[in-house]
Amino acid sequence: MVEESEGKQSVMAKISEKIHAHDSSSDSDSDHEKPSSASTVESKIFRLFGRERPVHHVLGGGKPADVFMWRNKKISAGVLGGATAIWVLFELIEYHLLTLICHVSILCFALMFLWSNAHTFIHKTPPRIPEVHLPEEPFVLVASALTIEINRAFKLLRDIASGRNLKEFFMVVAACWVLSIVGSWCHFLTLFYITFALLHTIPVLYEKYEDKVDPFAEKAMVEIKKKYAVFDAKVLSRIPKGPLKTKKV
Repeated sequence: MVEESEGKQSVMAKISEKIHAHDSSSDSDSDHEKPSSASTVESKIFRLFGRERPVHHVLGGGKPADVFMWRNKKISAGVLGGATAIWVLFELIEYHLLTLICHVSILCFALMFLWSNAHTFIHKTPPRIPEVHLPEEPFVLVASALTIEINRAFKLLRDIASGRNLKEFFMVVAACWVLSIVGSWCHFLTLFYITFALLHTIPVLYEKYEDKVDPFAEKAMVEIKKKYAVFDAKVLSRIPKGPLKTKKV
């Protein structure tokens, strides 16, 4: 009997030692995991609009993004200068589009006429004027892509108008209201030029100073979320919502 009790005590002692050893190993593993989890939390840096890619990839990563990000300064400056010239021509000088097309056509026809007669007089042979032919494929691709984007926008507007997401609904209404106010201040061409000029300046400046802009944007987003939470608790949550009935096809 004494030997059996001693054997039981030895078995219990071994079990308790294994349990303590497992606890100590788990504690050590958790201690090792804590800094790694902390490092992963620290590695997550707030980026504006929740982006995880560079600004160049967000803008599409193609030639338009190269123009907006000033990857080729000559092309970007030429595009911005051309847009500025068009804006000055039509807004400040108040030149009309039809008048401009007619004047450019008259100038081109006059130059072609003089060059053709001068070439015939000098070389005794009429010049070979090259034929202009536009390919159909690029226009078809642009029209197809534009159709897809328009249909996607219609679907998005339909989902927002159905009342499934009140947050998106109020955001769209607020954006349209702000655009209506801005549109009453200036003409559409001026608004388009301002947007075009901002696309040539804001992405480049943001990419250069993103480490300073993102902390301020994070604080602003926190304040906006707080204000929206109060608005949701006081207004949106009290709006009755009925079940949406889907039509059977």
